Amino acid sequence: MTVVAGVGLSGFLLLGAKDDRADGGGNTAAPTAASKSATASAPASPEPHSSGTERPTIPGWKVVVNPKWGTAFDVPPDWKIESPSALIGYEDSSVDYDDPANWGKSIVVMSAPAIFRENWCLSDGDKDGRMDNTGLAMAGTKGSQGSKSTAEVAVGLADLWVYGGYTQPDRKNIVHDRTARSYTTRSGVRGSIAWARSRDTPREDKCDSDGKAITFGFKNSAGGFVAWSLVGATGVKGELPDSTIMKILSTVRLHGKPTQS
Repeated sequence: MTVVAGVGLSGFLLLGAKDDRADGGGNTAAPTAASKSATASAPASPEPHSSGTERPTIPGWKVVVNPKWGTAFDVPPDWKIESPSALIGYEDSSVDYDDPANWGKSIVVMSAPAIFRENWCLSDGDKDGRMDNTGLAMAGTKGSQGSKSTAEVAVGLADLWVYGGYTQPDRKNIVHDRTARSYTTRSGVRGSIAWARSRDTPREDKCDSDGKAITFGFKNSAGGFVAWSLVGATGVKGELPDSTIMKILSTVRLHGKPTQS
């Protein structure tokens, strides 16, 4: 599997991609010539929304703003904040990305991400002579138009993030919530949360691991369904604790009028 940017088995990072709503084969944008390389993430402004008018709700943390979906959340100071226009997600391991017709296809993506220890593990799992990077965790927001409820958003996407990042092409190693539970953030945003985790996933590369994901489904100020997700490696040294994940989740809030509906 190829690790491009982000966490787990197969991913990519694109800047200025078109849409983060599609799940499963959704087109985003044609990658750069080296977009399958760990060093190929498009350049972004450093900490583009770590300061300014939007202040963190947890002192000492940094703010991640997603203008497209009208959301914001805080992350600890050692996280890297990518550009609001960046997309991060997972490729389909069965797709040939050497074919330009497949450029931009994905299993699941989110935008305006923040990444925890993006160079946690380096390897050349696909034997192409280039080192690929695997991070410990990442978080961001995506649109979920077409969903019928916040519970549907939470359950479906938590499972999809673990599948895309850790278990594809199999789902037998995934344990996930069958029903979501209600959750309200510190700012009063109400929605639903669900967890998914993998167990005993086969290891093909030294950077492979099991993973976990949580998704919070809610509505933005325009009434559109959106999903905040955090996905990360489990059973490894330095694993992001669930307590920290819940603390980050508690800071999710609405941020102005979304630029995309």
